Amino acid sequence: MAIMNIKLKTADHLPENISIALLPAAEEVPFITLTPSESGLWQSRTDKEESVVIQRLPHYLFVTLPDLQSPAHQVFEKYRKAGSRFMELVIEKRIEAVAIAGSGNPEYTISFIEGLVLGGYAFHKYKKEKSDFLPRSVTIFHPGLNENRLQELEILTDAVYWARDLVNEPLSTLTALALSEQFGLKGKESGFSVEVLHKKDIDGLRMGGLLAVNKGSIDPPTFTIMEWKPENPVNDKPVIIVGKGVVYDTGGLSLKPTPKSMDYMKCDMAGAATTGAIVYAAARAKLPVHLVGLVPATDNRPDGNAYVPGDVITMYDGTTVEVLNTDAEGRLILADALSFAKKYDPMLVIDLATLTGAASIISGSHGMIAMGNHAVHLNQLKLSGEEVYERIVELPLWEEYGATLKSDIADMTNMGGRDGQTIIAGKFLEHFTDYPWIHLDIAGTAWLFDKEGYRPKGGTGSGIRLLFNFLKKL
Repeated sequence: MAIMNIKLKTADHLPENISIALLPAAEEVPFITLTPSESGLWQSRTDKEESVVIQRLPHYLFVTLPDLQSPAHQVFEKYRKAGSRFMELVIEKRIEAVAIAGSGNPEYTISFIEGLVLGGYAFHKYKKEKSDFLPRSVTIFHPGLNENRLQELEILTDAVYWARDLVNEPLSTLTALALSEQFGLKGKESGFSVEVLHKKDIDGLRMGGLLAVNKGSIDPPTFTIMEWKPENPVNDKPVIIVGKGVVYDTGGLSLKPTPKSMDYMKCDMAGAATTGAIVYAAARAKLPVHLVGLVPATDNRPDGNAYVPGDVITMYDGTTVEVLNTDAEGRLILADALSFAKKYDPMLVIDLATLTGAASIISGSHGMIAMGNHAVHLNQLKLSGEEVYERIVELPLWEEYGATLKSDIADMTNMGGRDGQTIIAGKFLEHFTDYPWIHLDIAGTAWLFDKEGYRPKGGTGSGIRLLFNFLKKL
């Protein structure tokens, strides 16, 4: 595995000289015998706590027993969080070799390992003194555990790690061009094709939204097309993922009000990171799904030649847009990409974007916002969201919200009214679609200011596990 060496084994017993996480599925501890005092400690505390650490210095037993009477998706999430807590113990005590012993449902062990691996992430690239300790080996004891599931988990967690790295990179090292180069490297590694359109190409296509947002930048824009097309895919028409690639957002001339609202805006390309990561994961896992990823990318800065409130721009599909706020830039570059997607005659288009601050007010960090015009696919996506615990709050696309986008001098504005901005942004994007489409606003989940279980502070890789689960079920 990319970040740790996972070995699959089955056994009737475990060695006593190693730190072990025990995942019983009933009120018994498999594979190992507790001393009377240890058993008493465990029995006395498991009613109150779902995980108990028992010291056998220099080793540890980490016993976890979530309430299995909870709904299934909550039980899996409890195991993920338990895995993250075990990783915290491993890192704190600098334990180099650990074992995981499970019984019962193998998927509980898979969830525990998922939380363990995702909880071990840290971005210390620019630190002189790095504190990125990870165990050198994790040995798994669970009869019946499918090794293919571990390989799939390796691919998925690698993709999440990569997306987190991209989101955490500063603009000084991750311009739009550098982002497209990252996609190219992963394409060569995993076997998907990558085509990068540069400024001359984008000019030729007349992508007015992307070009307008880029006018204030000293760096050129890019438009990256990634495609994974296996033999005999299950879908005759491609699924297209579109990711917002604003590599840094000052708000443009509609400057963000405080430095505090700008200092983490390197995360405004989280949708692009997720798009690249899901194509990468699909290709490595050889999912039998024809998949296309589209990423319009630029930064949004207030240079002397920047676009201004009051400008009228012509989009890729010919729609004219009156710009009322240059900080509503994400919808402009996404709109060009959504129009471009029509050329593929897609089965479904899903866009991901840190689009509106209002989305995080609605759902906080606990879920992403969804809107769309295809109830069947949206319901399937919501079910996948429950399973992987990247949950979705659905909002309506009522026509009244679109009425506020009317302009006196153009076909529409890019802003609409003050209230309901998350839905208004969705209504703006809807104008550029004539195919099955779902919009995911990940503003509340893509970046965290504090660690939450296996989701780290900073970039989280939001949406990758959700979309991978969804695509598998196609």
